Amino acid sequence: MIEAKKKFGQNFLKDTTVLTKIIQSMPQSDRKLIEIGPGLGDLTQELLKVKPLVAYEVDEDLCVYLRKKFSAKIDEGKLTLVKTDVLKQFEKGSLADEPYDLVANLPYYIATTIILEALEDHNCKSMVVMIQKEVAQKFAALPKTKEFTSLAILAQSIGVAKILFDVGPESFDPQPKVVSSILKIDKQKEFVEGKFSGIFETNEQLQKFKRYLRCSFQSPRKTWLRNISSEFEKTLVQEIMYDEKLPITIRPHEISVLSHHLLFKKLRLNDARKRERDSTTGREE
Repeated sequence: MIEAKKKFGQNFLKDTTVLTKIIQSMPQSDRKLIEIGPGLGDLTQELLKVKPLVAYEVDEDLCVYLRKKFSAKIDEGKLTLVKTDVLKQFEKGSLADEPYDLVANLPYYIATTIILEALEDHNCKSMVVMIQKEVAQKFAALPKTKEFTSLAILAQSIGVAKILFDVGPESFDPQPKVVSSILKIDKQKEFVEGKFSGIFETNEQLQKFKRYLRCSFQSPRKTWLRNISSEFEKTLVQEIMYDEKLPITIRPHEISVLSHHLLFKKLRLNDARKRERDSTTGREE
């Protein structure tokens, strides 16, 4: 009997009703299917009824169990089981060499990191993942709510994020101490076609936008002006806020996704002009 290991954050999903709902939530596509953390293979078994898949599993004991359980499917080429740390695979690049959909019951302790990696993976076109409810709310949050942070802005800049339904602790073995949620993120058309949505069309611009968000939310209870002024000249920030009719007292979670994009674009544009003026002045001297 395989027992869940705490070091891998394992909670095996056993509820057949939930398994069915996850399958029904998957996008209807011809893309490759990838599962992270198949566990005892309950979800894997249902996924294989839909299409072939690649499953990433870090636990060697589970890999041995899964190879035996799905030996026929592996021999038929319908299941490819990869024994590796999925984050190390992301470091090498994509989880697949072609467009894919991701389905997973993610360990709570590493779920946020995996989702962020999948968001930046150009080949990942959608994801249906089970994670802790509080984390799911942060990705799907709306502006002006306490859950609205940089996670929601990133997810909603690249795709459409929404919580489909909640899953209680009784659906797992062993039972976690928290409620889980199924989070679905569909990448936007611009991203799917090889562009990062909106104002950043290269990975370099995306990384700059992420730094902007870290700065904007470094102290969520403080005003956006105070936070962002640690990186940009305060008078410049105030001018932009005046042009955009934003109150000086506005906090980062009160600013919409679109407005954050616009502010980022204006700050970068004006900052570049300032550096150019400073450089010109320096040469003249």
